[in-house]
Amino acid sequence: MKRVIVHVDMDAFFASVEIRDNPKLKNKPVVIGAMPHERGVVSTCNYIARKYGIHSAMNIKEAYRLCPQAVFMHGDYEKYRKVSAQLHHIWETYADVTEYIACDEGYLDVTRSVKEFRSPEELGLLIKARVKAETGLTCSVGIGYSKSAAKTASEEKKPDGFFIIPDREAYCELIHDRDIRVIFGIGKRTAEKLNGYGIHKVSDIIASQKQIMSLLGDKHARFIINSALGLDDRPVIHYDASDAKSLSREMTFQHDQRNFTFLQDVLLLLARNVDERLKKRELYGRTVTLKITYGDMKSITRSQTCESTNDGYEIYKIAVELLRKVKRQPVRLLGLGMQNLSKDYIRQLTFADLRQDNTESGMEQGIRQLEKRYGMDLSLEKMHSSLGYIYEAVEKMAAGI
Repeated sequence: MKRVIVHVDMDAFFASVEIRDNPKLKNKPVVIGAMPHERGVVSTCNYIARKYGIHSAMNIKEAYRLCPQAVFMHGDYEKYRKVSAQLHHIWETYADVTEYIACDEGYLDVTRSVKEFRSPEELGLLIKARVKAETGLTCSVGIGYSKSAAKTASEEKKPDGFFIIPDREAYCELIHDRDIRVIFGIGKRTAEKLNGYGIHKVSDIIASQKQIMSLLGDKHARFIINSALGLDDRPVIHYDASDAKSLSREMTFQHDQRNFTFLQDVLLLLARNVDERLKKRELYGRTVTLKITYGDMKSITRSQTCESTNDGYEIYKIAVELLRKVKRQPVRLLGLGMQNLSKDYIRQLTFADLRQDNTESGMEQGIRQLEKRYGMDLSLEKMHSSLGYIYEAVEKMAAGI
């Protein structure tokens, strides 16, 4: 059976959500990530801002230099998550299998479900129409015989685009004279390496197969050559959050932090977030990892293996012990994670595990102490446990020390 793959990519997702909710932002360059005076990078920006050279992951101060008249905003990631759930519900209506690359982008294998429509085009246009009608947002849809073809098709007419690459011959004809970066698997460094040997276009890849094999090694080279020839049999694979091997949260401070008591307090909030995410996925972890980036940009990680747990307060206590052993110098970034994740709860039962009462948990007690210390409401109802709300809380906490 000939495969039919759809690639859906929302157009400047975070920025588009903000413009939808505030029409005054329409026709203005919008940058989501941080304010110009803060540390941070561009999370995304709309297409007007991109005309000034702004792009994702750019330092926010560089973005401001390029376009000081832009509207700079912090992201509301809880809101984006809810819109993403709407999108996924729409897409999954039509897909046999879905594979999400990000909250706003995914591959849909519609090989079977497309039979219910007159053509793949009808199905693709219906997906676009439903996204627009139900969320008020635009997306670009590409349809192809493979994942590579579908991804290339969705990029072809952005924004609000629609394009079909029906077969290998059409794909090869389309990309033959394009830059090699059009090939999935060729990043910046690989492109620079190949460019150094005169390989600039896709046609150069086809003409230089032996040279590429010697430059990149068998596996990587073979994948790139096959892609240039339009050969891609990668399946659409549904990602299950429970398959994750690690889970973490990290935070960059607006000002380097020297107060290690404050850093312990931040760890408690990060641990609660990790706790929520583990429990939501019904996962347990066995390795706690602390990450620190100092003011001089040197990064370190420290880990400790423990008994299987998804209890945030246990994770927090281990993280604090790891923090106490590191060098005490100004900290730029603090991160906390759990590794060796599993759905299996493997540990020796203790009386504490068996006890079932209504006493307040260690996490609840710790949060109440923080609320008294900083005079803030840090309840889950208030913070939603999302990273955006944690950032906001930490900045207010830092202002009070």
